Amino acid sequence: MINSVERVALANWLLVWVGLANLGFIALYPVGFPSRGLHIVVIGLLGIIVRGMPVNVQAIAFVVGLAYAAVSVVSNLFNLPIYSLSQSVKFMDDLNLLNSREYMALGLGSLGLIVVACLALRRPSNFTDWRATLLALCVVASAALADAYVANDLPGHYKRFPSEDAPFSSALTTSAFLPTEVGPPRHLLLVMVESLGLPTENAELQRLIFARYNDPAVRSRFDVSTGVTTYYGSTTAGEIRELCGRWGEYHDLVDRRDANCVPARLARQGFETSAYHSFAGEFFERNRWYRNIGFDNQFFRSDLIKGGAKECGGVFEGACDRDVPRQLAQRLKFADRPQFIYWLTVNTHLPVPERNNLGTEDCARISPKLAAEFPMICRQVAIWDAIDRAIAKEAIAADFPPTDILIVGDHIPPYLHRKSRAQFAPDMVPWLLLKWRGV
Repeated sequence: MINSVERVALANWLLVWVGLANLGFIALYPVGFPSRGLHIVVIGLLGIIVRGMPVNVQAIAFVVGLAYAAVSVVSNLFNLPIYSLSQSVKFMDDLNLLNSREYMALGLGSLGLIVVACLALRRPSNFTDWRATLLALCVVASAALADAYVANDLPGHYKRFPSEDAPFSSALTTSAFLPTEVGPPRHLLLVMVESLGLPTENAELQRLIFARYNDPAVRSRFDVSTGVTTYYGSTTAGEIRELCGRWGEYHDLVDRRDANCVPARLARQGFETSAYHSFAGEFFERNRWYRNIGFDNQFFRSDLIKGGAKECGGVFEGACDRDVPRQLAQRLKFADRPQFIYWLTVNTHLPVPERNNLGTEDCARISPKLAAEFPMICRQVAIWDAIDRAIAKEAIAADFPPTDILIVGDHIPPYLHRKSRAQFAPDMVPWLLLKWRGV
């Protein structure tokens, strides 16, 4: 039998490396969470290895293990490869996490866990009996199995990264947005909307998405068609999907040109190419790789605000998306040659607060049903609606020039809450094409 000293050491070890190391994640199980059995095993093995080392070494190992688990979970939630996530750390200065109650709560909770764990590590936990070690490993394995049973994975919603043989599709390829040799060239406007997912089995959401384009004034000027396309990864992967016609990320484009991307191809056809983004150009180095895929001009947050857009807050403080279509329309109206304009929005990046000039304070005006059942989805829809309203307003103006407009989502809204995430298809995003046919 294991003696009392060994039992106390084992109990102290289990408290830290199985209990506290997983407590924060366990607390989130009721709302939904990707399974994390591997993290439980890795942290447990790490605890076994360092249990006889100095307390400060054990504390560092605990923090490293917790960080590894947190990064892996964020990667799975946001469908963001670990490498891309690691690269995003250098852009943290561009974010305002204090604007999110959710991030603040998670940060304070994590800090509290680390403090309690460091205090608990001062208690003896260096068991040496092989039976205690075996029991510790059995508890870790049981915890991992329990996680697999309890974790509320949504099939296909997490870890959406393409395999090497994944068939390619994009809104550009399926919508026939790009010009052919027939007829004079028209302006082209491509809008990628942050976190615009495809509603599934939610009639209210289905009714509201793209509803502004049912306006008779819009349909008298444009042929309107809709569809869906497969997505993988996060926003930058969505950009590469639509702008470069392949699955992948932007990293290899920071220091090299790609003449096969859509902007470069259109530039060779005589189009002037311009990229707009409502957030900072330094974020994910868009101010570098946009030029390498063929954009002649770039306009980011500061440029748009100088051009008259108001500032909208949140974690991603940027130009108000609802104010950008006016600037896009001005460029189209005064152009002396065909334009290809690409605009990436930002205001609907999760989490979406109820303030910060986003127009989300009373989203019940959009849908009382969504406001009651899914308040953050309702806030997203309110911003999407404001974007669509602004685009439609410009598109039906008497002096708006012949332009084809394609609007597409980048990825699913990466909700932590299982019920909210389940309102959207796990593998598809919607698109809408406004094909010019005149007044």
